[in-house]
Amino acid sequence: MPSPSPLPSGSPSPERGVVTALLARLQGGDSAAEAELLPLVYDDLRRAAEALLRRERPEHTLQPTDLVHEGYLKLVGQLPNATDRQHFVAIAARAMRQVLVDHARRRASSKRGSNVAHVRITNADVGLDVDLSEMVALDDALTRLGARNPRLPRVVELRFFAGLSEEETAEVLGITARTVQRDWATARAWLYKELYPMSNQ
Repeated sequence: MPSPSPLPSGSPSPERGVVTALLARLQGGDSAAEAELLPLVYDDLRRAAEALLRRERPEHTLQPTDLVHEGYLKLVGQLPNATDRQHFVAIAARAMRQVLVDHARRRASSKRGSNVAHVRITNADVGLDVDLSEMVALDDALTRLGARNPRLPRVVELRFFAGLSEEETAEVLGITARTVQRDWATARAWLYKELYPMSNQ
């Protein structure tokens, strides 16, 4: 059974509006709101991690709990800056991307760097599948893509790293689902050419 998309619009955890309300309280200085919000954040990151990671050699791979804990720590420091649910989702997606890139850089520079290719980062629903060893190249390519069109890397982050649907991504970005569909197709085609130039010859 596939893992549910993190932060979907209609799911009970968190319910629609709950995150926004808690963020508003946090912005207002209510420290109790953070204690209520963080468990929701953690659960969403866990679902995202389980959806992303596909293990080929479990003894040598990044575990979902590793991704959750690191993403959680990165996200916590940015929570006071999130003003609504849409902003929160964008921050969560960026946190997941940063954790995977950081992990890939660490593994590539370690003595066991050769094992890095045995972690699959995949999302069957959106049709993107890469090795952890390709994450640094993917991150660099997303940065270059952002220089051409700033919205396209955000679509990739929300669709791939956060696992949102076209409709959910459209809600976060304030665009139509059709535009998300077109942007996602454009971004995937461009990234494929950047990551696998030899296959285009």
